[in-house]
Amino acid sequence: MTRTWFITGANRGLGRAFTTAALAQGDRVVATARDPKTMEDLRDERLTVLPLDVRDRGAVIDTVNAAFDKVGTIDVIINNAGYGLVGALEELTEAEIRDQMDTNFYGALWVSQAAVPHLRAQGSGHIVQISTVGAVGSLPLFGLYNASKWALEGFSASLADELRPFGIHVTLAQMGGFDTDWAKSSMKFGTELPAYTEQRQALFGMPDYWGPLVQAESAHTPDESAPSTHEPAEAPESTEPGPEVAAAAILDLVAMPNPPVRKVIGPGAHQMVTMALDARRQDYLTDPEFTWPA
Repeated sequence: MTRTWFITGANRGLGRAFTTAALAQGDRVVATARDPKTMEDLRDERLTVLPLDVRDRGAVIDTVNAAFDKVGTIDVIINNAGYGLVGALEELTEAEIRDQMDTNFYGALWVSQAAVPHLRAQGSGHIVQISTVGAVGSLPLFGLYNASKWALEGFSASLADELRPFGIHVTLAQMGGFDTDWAKSSMKFGTELPAYTEQRQALFGMPDYWGPLVQAESAHTPDESAPSTHEPAEAPESTEPGPEVAAAAILDLVAMPNPPVRKVIGPGAHQMVTMALDARRQDYLTDPEFTWPA
C-alpha cells in the first residue's frame, strides 16, 4: 500500500530518517522545515518540501491546507518538530520556557488541529505524535521538556478518543534515545547556576551543560549568574542506535490495521517506562485508600 506522509521537522534527525524511510518504500512525502534549503540534497519526485515554523498557527493552517490541496489524501501525519531544553526551573527565562512549549506542544497541536478536518472528510488517517519515555516519568533538569511532552500526551490521548469514530488513529510514539542531533545542536540550555552543579555532574558526568550556553537576561544575583570557571564541554558521546532504527519502527506502526494509542520505541525504552510507572505506583501505595489495578 502506497501512503502519503506529512512530516514536520523533516530536515534532520528522526524527521529526516522518517522521510527517507518512507520514500525508500515508495511512499509520497510532504516534508516541512523552517529552512527548506536544508533538504535540497533529498531529490525525489515523490517528495514535496514546504517551509514551516510550527510555532506560527496561521502558517501551520496555510501549509497543511496547501499540502492537502497538492497531494489530495494524506494518510500519515508525523508531528516530529521539537527540541530539548535543559535547565533547572530557576535557570530558565520566560522566553525559553514559552519557546519550548510553543514548539513541542503547540506546534503539534496546531498541525493536528489543521489536519483533522481533512482527515475527517476523507474518513481515514493516522496522526503520530513523536513523544518520549520522558512523558511517562520525569528527570531533573528536564522539567520543561518533560512538561511539553506530558502536555502533548494529554491532549493526544483525548484526541484519539475524539477521532476514533471517524476512522482516524492517533498514536503517541514514546521514543527512547537515538543517535541524532537532539542532544547536540538541537538542544538548548538554561543559564547555569552553581546550586545545580552537583545535579549536572550526577546526571551528565560533567559540571556544566555542554555546548554554547544560552545567554539571556536573568533576575539572579551577580554571584549566581557569574560565568562558570569550567571550559564548555562536548556533548556526551552517544552509544544509542541510529535514527533509521526508529524509522523502521514507525513504518511498522503505520502499517498496523489497529495501531495502539501508545507505542514504546527504542532499545531500553520499555525498561524506562516500567521504572517510571513503578515509581508512580509506589507513590500511590502510600495512600491506604488507593488500590493499584491488578
